[in-house]
Amino acid sequence: MAINDLQLRHDVEAELDWDSRFDSRQIGVAVKNGVVSLTGHVASYAEKRAAEEAVQSISGVRAIANDIVIELPSCAHRTDAELAEAVIAAMQGNVAVPAERIRVFVRDGWITLEGEVAMWYQKSAAEAAVSSLTGVKGVSNSIAISTYASAEDIRGKIEDAFRRRARLDAQNIRVTATHGMVTLEGEVHSWGERQQAETAAWQAPGVSKVVDNITVCPLPA
Repeated sequence: MAINDLQLRHDVEAELDWDSRFDSRQIGVAVKNGVVSLTGHVASYAEKRAAEEAVQSISGVRAIANDIVIELPSCAHRTDAELAEAVIAAMQGNVAVPAERIRVFVRDGWITLEGEVAMWYQKSAAEAAVSSLTGVKGVSNSIAISTYASAEDIRGKIEDAFRRRARLDAQNIRVTATHGMVTLEGEVHSWGERQQAETAAWQAPGVSKVVDNITVCPLPA
């Protein structure tokens, strides 16, 4: 039989306790029909992301609702102007980020990134560069990807990438592409596989948007 919610909650709590990137004692876990809800509070945005990443690796997770609140310690507070300066410096210091093509907006500790880059890895690198900065409460990555590629070329590269990944059953994932927008459908056995498929899709040249409609259907225990 499939993993029940009680067992899944136990597995998630054990994984959170094992991960040293955050204090799991301040995180609450609830599970219903395979959907994991995280509550409580942590001291940084990086810790909130790390908690979600830890849950993604657990077998049986169908979806994650991350409602963890960030409670910055007094020593971590920055004005929006100070944080904006730190964001710009962090991006300029990362060779993978074309900082001159990215606009930065900061409001109440929440960072919004806009602009255009040529490749997905540049968009991802920009977000990674600023996510761990002191004082960050959240990041909205609205950077667009401007590289053009035909729908057939995009679909072919993504399908090839799926076949190269041992954890993904390429036959169970359908890929459609239109004007740079990729839609993924089908079934995988874990939330981690779903994330892996979406990441692989983003990495194809010319992809500007990924709509992930893949369903997670855990294997029977």
